Amino acid sequence: MSERRARDLGIPFDGTPGPWNAITDVAGVEVGCTTLVDGEDVRTGVTAIHPRGRGNPADPCAAATHSLNGNGEMTGIAWIAESGTVSMPITITNTHAIGVAHRATIDWAVRRFPELGELWLLPVAAETYDGYLNDINGGHVTERAVCAALDGAASGPVELGSVGGGTGMNCYGFKGGNGSSSRVVEAPGGPYTVGVFLQCNFGSRHELRIAGVPFGEVLADDDPLGSWEPVVPGAGSVIGVVITDAPLLPQQCAALARRVPLGLARTGTSGSHYSGDLFLALSTANPGAFLTQKAESSLRFLPWSEADVLHEAVVRATEEAVVDALVVNREMRGRDGNRTPALPVDRVLAELRSRNVLG
Repeated sequence: MSERRARDLGIPFDGTPGPWNAITDVAGVEVGCTTLVDGEDVRTGVTAIHPRGRGNPADPCAAATHSLNGNGEMTGIAWIAESGTVSMPITITNTHAIGVAHRATIDWAVRRFPELGELWLLPVAAETYDGYLNDINGGHVTERAVCAALDGAASGPVELGSVGGGTGMNCYGFKGGNGSSSRVVEAPGGPYTVGVFLQCNFGSRHELRIAGVPFGEVLADDDPLGSWEPVVPGAGSVIGVVITDAPLLPQQCAALARRVPLGLARTGTSGSHYSGDLFLALSTANPGAFLTQKAESSLRFLPWSEADVLHEAVVRATEEAVVDALVVNREMRGRDGNRTPALPVDRVLAELRSRNVLG
């Protein structure tokens, strides 16, 4: 993928990002991708996120989820709702590979941490649909591919665009996929970092906005996905993962998850009924607080009066992550000759320049 990110091109975004401008700016978070591109039909993959790093998969984090629209899947949400926690690595892949990702994550954890074999393991595996460009029924995402993403995860820069689970995804009728951004905020006991990771596969072309400027009419041409008969325009999905090092209660994590759609809306989407828009937010603070072998425990958490800076950070980072998923990309052809054009970045910049929007 191109290394040009939207911010590098002068597209303005509010807030201060961390050093990598990615979810990995939260200390301990590691991200890995397996990208599967083969022949004309295979355009898929898997992304793995370790909230506390590969060496610590079983220390639960305070967590919560939110569903904007439920035409999608994220495993483990019943236990997250019951316990207010999530542990184990998080995987994101295509719709028909979610079972493989779930099973492979369990096998990966038990092989590397045999003591976990006596516990119940309920990892989060989530999905969006890549059947326009990918042979989604071909079983191309294997346990080996999932484990490669889990083992290859690292801190530092995050691969964006058509990589990992985002390989075959589309966004606003352009090539989409992985996006990530972060914000550093001040609050008591801070500063704190809020990181967002998105697998972007949503939106109709006419909805697209960048830096507040509507691009639906300006970029209405060359939209082959918009006339693809198997799905209605706007169908797709988006998975969002929010991680922060701020100490939070599970209910406060839920508030962060609810803010992801506000960031998405800044890029134009109104949320298609046939889109699965599911979001997970968690806090890596309070390590060890939720371990089952403890007789009692306690939590540190920010008062609600200080939470709005975190909400704002989620909205801002989400907006930038979407735009980066579009900018850091190129045209892709796949199954049955289907084609998704890349966002015409030069035309976008020219329009923003004409409106005196570029930074």
